[in-house]
Amino acid sequence: MTKLAVIYYSATGHGTKMAQRVAQAGEAAGAEVRVRHIEETRDPETFAHNPAWSANYAATKDLPAATGDDIVWADAVIFGSPTRFGSPSAQFRNFLDGLGGLWAKGALADKVYAGFTSSQTAHGGQEATLLNLYVSLMHFGGILVPPGYTDPIKFADGNPYGVGHITGPNNQNELDEPTLAALDHLATRVVGVAAKLAAG
Repeated sequence: MTKLAVIYYSATGHGTKMAQRVAQAGEAAGAEVRVRHIEETRDPETFAHNPAWSANYAATKDLPAATGDDIVWADAVIFGSPTRFGSPSAQFRNFLDGLGGLWAKGALADKVYAGFTSSQTAHGGQEATLLNLYVSLMHFGGILVPPGYTDPIKFADGNPYGVGHITGPNNQNELDEPTLAALDHLATRVVGVAAKLAAG
């Protein structure tokens, strides 16, 4: 059974919902799935004015947090982070930066990787965020499995690099059907490719 780790950072909860959908699709594809959030590094008082951020923090802070061991355990990893000026968030980068010891041992190599992201606007840096993420995964020696245009849904959601969600300026946009279908396809493709690699 393919082991899939879904490791994500979410501020206002969209990434949490995306990770949950990816996990469901991964299980439906036959994988053993481990979902882990990346811990918040900011003081909750600094975002107390943001109800969505505070609610997501309260809902996830006591759940198991991601560690490097979750990547070591996995055959495939799907990462998620909101965009921050065209790159993954500082919280997400902090997590990656802490993986140096495992990287030095080669423990992050030869695994299948992909990613998802979100931004407030349609051109808010989603593709740049995924590309910046993938540069780090190349340093891992990872096997990148983006969705490309391998399913008709990609002509609806339009992101060949991964999956992106547009949250809207007030974070009001829920995940729509094309985005949900694209997340399902991403998870199914990643699990399928990982299984083929394991089978030789």
